[in-house]
Amino acid sequence: MTKKKASISYKCKICGYTQPGWLGRCPSCGEWNSLEEQILDSNAASPLKDVNGNVTKVKPVPLASVTVQKEDRISTGNKEFNRVLGGNAHCMGATKRSAILIGGEPGIGKSTLLIQTAAQVLKQKEKVLYVSGEESASQIKGRALRLKLNTDAIEILCTLRLEDILDALDSIKPTVVIIDSIQTVYSAEMGLVPGTVNQLKYCANELIAWVKERDSVLFMTAHITKDGNIAGPKSLEHMVDTVISFERNNDEVRFLRALKNRFGSVDELGIFMMESEGLKAVQDPSSLFLTRRGGKTPAGIAYVCVFEGSRCFAVEIQALTVPAKAAVNRVYSDKIDSARVSRVAAVLEKRAGIKLSEQDIYINVAGGMRLTESAIDASLAAALYSARTDVPLEENTIILGELSLAGEIRPVTKLKQRVKTARDLGFTNIIAPEKDEKGSSVTSVSNVKDLVKAIFKS
Repeated sequence: MTKKKASISYKCKICGYTQPGWLGRCPSCGEWNSLEEQILDSNAASPLKDVNGNVTKVKPVPLASVTVQKEDRISTGNKEFNRVLGGNAHCMGATKRSAILIGGEPGIGKSTLLIQTAAQVLKQKEKVLYVSGEESASQIKGRALRLKLNTDAIEILCTLRLEDILDALDSIKPTVVIIDSIQTVYSAEMGLVPGTVNQLKYCANELIAWVKERDSVLFMTAHITKDGNIAGPKSLEHMVDTVISFERNNDEVRFLRALKNRFGSVDELGIFMMESEGLKAVQDPSSLFLTRRGGKTPAGIAYVCVFEGSRCFAVEIQALTVPAKAAVNRVYSDKIDSARVSRVAAVLEKRAGIKLSEQDIYINVAGGMRLTESAIDASLAAALYSARTDVPLEENTIILGELSLAGEIRPVTKLKQRVKTARDLGFTNIIAPEKDEKGSSVTSVSNVKDLVKAIFKS
């Protein structure tokens, strides 16, 4: 339903005199520059009234009287996407009456992911409305055919006007609404230029309000800035229920992670491969993060088991040290925080007696995964020590542990699961700050000196 345009009046802040146009001096009280602009919104909701015509007011209720409703979710048909959206073992996916914002660089696969999701939702006999402000219906149809998707029942709307979108929502009443992208939508209420701060806030609020009143799910794609942040006001991320970041490490691998999720964990990671038939879930993540070598492992390579949400897999940390080209050494690391690398290097120099302050340090993670866990400290220290001495680690060695500033190797969470994952992947020499219940293949170390001795036998 098309809304009426709001009118503007000017009110004197001194005496309250109102008139439709601005004047430098108030005709009533004679004050100068006292008229202020006011917007008279004819669409503002009128007060709630009961059957007798009396105005009713919303009143607070005790929290004890509030009942928790069961979350009703819609499966996206994609295991990795469902994992990031949250849920439990019995039901995972997008929560109804929620708004989801997906940000990513151009060409990363946001539209591909959503058209695949739409095709899967259709199999559940649900209605889907796909609103595109950047592509034509022909382009969307061509993508669906290329991906071999059955999308004949999807309702396509190619428009930029919010009013057209709301009219289509009221007539179709879809279960899943896809807006691609929110930066292209504009409302005549806020002007004719899309992408402004007011346009984004107003249009997103109207769309979110529509799905909140119905058993529907709203997916919105978003542009990002050159810094990788979602373009527009930060309030846009506050308004939605879930914010998802779509990232890549090369031309094929894609990472999907939640930056905010009111209905699930933000620790889960979805991993995809971009193939000719669209995004495919990666069944064995360790195959991406471990380099299969036929010969001996070179110096500067160490392995560690990390957790991403509920999953555990092994990754390879690569280190390289070279003499500094300037008076001050530099750290080059984008997958592990450079401050963490500098801290571990300082502990090695102080507690293990190896000189790193005159070296430029390069750190990489095979497969391009970003590591933030403290459990990688000991493995990172081993990789740096190996790179500096040019002595490789023993074959099939994996290292677990957090490194303190005093050089202690501290325990890590979920050690049993990490050890089990390491054993399943064929690692026979497991070094950790404490033994597990089996203990036979776990070498216990308490400080960085013991770690060096256990790894390099010296």
